[in-house]
Amino acid sequence: MLRSLYSGISGLHAHQQMMDVTGNNIANVNTVGFKSQQVQFKDTLSQMVGAAGSPQNGQAGTNPAQVGLGVRVGGISQNFTQGSAQTTGKSGDMMIQGDGFFMTRSGGEVLYTRAGSFSVDANGTLCATTGEPVQGWTGTNGVVNAAGKPGDIRIPLGATIPSQATTKATFKGNLSSDDIPDPNNPTNSGTSYTTIIPLKVFDAQGATHTVTATFLRTSNQNTATPPTSSWDVSLTDENGNAIAGNATLDFDSGKPVLAPGTTTITVGSGSNQYTIDVADVTSYSGQSDARVFQTDGQTAGALTSLAFTVSDTGQIIGVYNNGLKQVLAQVAMSTFANPEGLEKVGNSMYRSTVNSGYAQVGTPGSAGMGDIITGTLEMSNVDLAQEFTNLVVAQRGFQANSKIITTSDELLQELVSMKR
Repeated sequence: MLRSLYSGISGLHAHQQMMDVTGNNIANVNTVGFKSQQVQFKDTLSQMVGAAGSPQNGQAGTNPAQVGLGVRVGGISQNFTQGSAQTTGKSGDMMIQGDGFFMTRSGGEVLYTRAGSFSVDANGTLCATTGEPVQGWTGTNGVVNAAGKPGDIRIPLGATIPSQATTKATFKGNLSSDDIPDPNNPTNSGTSYTTIIPLKVFDAQGATHTVTATFLRTSNQNTATPPTSSWDVSLTDENGNAIAGNATLDFDSGKPVLAPGTTTITVGSGSNQYTIDVADVTSYSGQSDARVFQTDGQTAGALTSLAFTVSDTGQIIGVYNNGLKQVLAQVAMSTFANPEGLEKVGNSMYRSTVNSGYAQVGTPGSAGMGDIITGTLEMSNVDLAQEFTNLVVAQRGFQANSKIITTSDELLQELVSMKR
């Protein structure tokens, strides 16, 4: 039989596989996280007709003469280039900007995916659309241990955080070093100068109170070298009663003079004792604008809804009904030495193989992992223009190989007709 018949058959088979791959790419043009594939052809073994000969006795050498025996699919590679972003606004939708894969659990096996369309089930488990739990680290009291082994992420719906009394506050701004009257308070002049700052605090039961902090300037050497000043800091409760435990705050060249290694002063006593950070408080010429920057303490709160936000490092942050936010969990991410070695298992999931290498697990934003964009999905990276071109190439290749078989058949027919 003619060798060309079998070469044509191999060409038909190879181009049929190319058509299958191209059709699958086009079918998944809108599949979230889908990565397109390409077919590479290779020739098969060639039959030796004449061996190569070396130059000798003044004669030139001869090249080998071989007849090819067809074509085969050498490989089907995956294209892991970044897909385009589709904004959804849904907090459970996540897109990886960069390399890396989300991790999910299917039974006892860990699978990997770029499709970040996640939701929370009735038990609070963060899972993929096909039900596989997303892997990561669930936090405890707002603390996530990303050094441990990843597990199913659970959102603790109904969890509560206890009330906490205020013990710390941070002040920022300027306490005027001027001797002239303050335009906002003409009764203040000379050395004696008063600045009053209201401070909202929480008690142990979470109830709110207002404590007034009074800064009274008791010494002001603003013409000395270096200039210095001294302030008496006192507290008054919301009933106007003075709270024992005044503190002294000294300034040198406009900067606070504090004990080595500290940035705070302690004012008040008992349940009304507060540690005030004054590292960013100054005493320069100009208007006094010292103010409270932040305080600790809180009322009791509960996580009453599954509304959450996700940071670019994969931290899932829940909002409690008292307005406070707390880290609930963190999404795990993995990379591979050879992503093209991953095996597709359906549902936009991949399985590691001996040629992909072991999964390197880490947090989003760490080296090589990529960042997370919340409220966004990564679309398919299929290039329709290229795929339609591949359709034409595959079709014409199939037609050309079919002509090989037709022509070979005609030659055989001529051979058979010689017997007549």
